[in-house]
Amino acid sequence: MKPHVSEAIVVLITAKDTDEARRLAAGLINAGLASCIQILPQVESIYRWEGAVQHETEALMFAKTLRERFQELEQHVRGLHSYQVPEILALPVEAISSPYLKWLEETLDSPTDVS
Repeated sequence: MKPHVSEAIVVLITAKDTDEARRLAAGLINAGLASCIQILPQVESIYRWEGAVQHETEALMFAKTLRERFQELEQHVRGLHSYQVPEILALPVEAISSPYLKWLEETLDSPTDVS
């Protein structure tokens, strides 16, 4: 059974730097948990942690996957991430082109080796 369009998601993941983001992205692609991951190498994050406001530079990842893969993707990231509480936030896809959805589904069915 083919998933509905609403089952496509984009997962936002922050990493301490571009090297960690690349390592996490390669692992997710290799495991067949995401079809495409884009990395913004530098974003400024301001957040509250352990009672204090923090200002950090991080890398931001946009991972394209299906809702049914989220739990496994989350476990994979948490197992390799340097943060105690990594940001792993899924956003629903409201609309998607049919060819892109077909590619997304096909690539998630066939893990590959990405270095």
